[in-house]
Amino acid sequence: MIQRIQTLYLLIADLLIAVLFFVPFAEMMSNQGRSFLFNLSGIVSESEANETVSQKSWPLFVLTCLIIALLIWVIFQYKNRVRQKQVAYLTIFLLIGLTATIYFSVWKCTNILGGNYSMKIYAAFPLVAVVFVLLAIRGISKDERLVKSIDRIR
Repeated sequence: MIQRIQTLYLLIADLLIAVLFFVPFAEMMSNQGRSFLFNLSGIVSESEANETVSQKSWPLFVLTCLIIALLIWVIFQYKNRVRQKQVAYLTIFLLIGLTATIYFSVWKCTNILGGNYSMKIYAAFPLVAVVFVLLAIRGISKDERLVKSIDRIR
């Protein structure tokens, strides 16, 4: 299982998504000059210790947890390559949805605060994870072709 390259790709994608629990997606400035960070827990004031504004980001949190669980599940479905590919494609769809949700949430929260924002590099991690999941799907397809060719030889 671990010696397969697609397992490593899926682990890297999983780690990229897990990092999102610990880093901010964007930095926002309100019209009053206050600085805020937007992360999975919501909007957090940078100046005051852990002051959370009323805007929570539960959809981001749930979607991130679901993606992490699916990626781990895909890793352990190595005996059923067809299901592994199907769930990997579903994960790609969810990763694109997570990216869209991140950007929409930041835009919406910036409109609530009435200021401007700057995105952090961490907001692009789901898109990088999509690339790794696509590489894993390619590896799964290679395994499938290899198994079919060996069955043909028998």
